[in-house]
Amino acid sequence: MRRQEFQIEQEEELTAFLDGMSYGFLGTSDEQGQPRVTPLNFVYTGGSFYFHGSHAGGKMEVIRRQPKVCFTVADEYALIPSYFSDPQLACPATAYFKSVTAFGKAELVEDNAEKAAVFTLFMKKLQPEGGYAPIDAADPRYRARLKGVAMVRIAPEEITAKFKFGQNLKDEERTAVIEGLSARGGGRDPETIELMKKYCPYHS
Repeated sequence: MRRQEFQIEQEEELTAFLDGMSYGFLGTSDEQGQPRVTPLNFVYTGGSFYFHGSHAGGKMEVIRRQPKVCFTVADEYALIPSYFSDPQLACPATAYFKSVTAFGKAELVEDNAEKAAVFTLFMKKLQPEGGYAPIDAADPRYRARLKGVAMVRIAPEEITAKFKFGQNLKDEERTAVIEGLSARGGGRDPETIELMKKYCPYHS
C-alpha cells in the first residue's frame, strides 16, 4: 500500500525534479518474462520520457517485441540514522529521497524533426555550456546521424511520484531529525532540512 503522505501529484513539482536529473532506470521484460533494468540518460518533455541508443542490441530487441515498460528516476538526499530520534531501536533508520516511476508503452520515434528537438533538450541538460552547432533536422551534418540513432518515447499510462522527507513523523520526532541533520552538517543535510520544512509546512 502506498503511503499517501509521500505522494506528489503536482505536475510542476514532478517536472522540476525530472529536469534536474540526468539518468534513470528502464525496466523491461522479454517474451519469456525475463526482467532487465538498464540505466540511461533521459529527458522529460511534453509529458513523455525520451532516451536514445543504437538501433541494434538487446535493449531495442526487447522493446520491439515487448513494448510495455517502466521507467524510474530517483535521488537520495540523506540517510537518516535511527539514533537521531531513538537512542536504542534501529527501526527509525531510513533515507529521504525523491522518486518518480512511470508505466507505459515504448515507441520508436521516426520523425527527424522530433529527434532533433529532443536531442536539443539532451544537450541543454548534459552540455549546458554549449559548444556545438544547433541540432537541425535539415542540416546535412546532422541528417544522417539523426536517422542512424534510435530514439524511444515513453508516454506514461500511469506515473507516480514519491518525495519522502519525514511527513509521517510526529512533531517531536521531526524536530529530533532536523536537529540531527543540523549537527551532522553533511553535504546535502541543509537542503534536506529545507525540504522537510517545505513538505511538512505544519512543523514549527
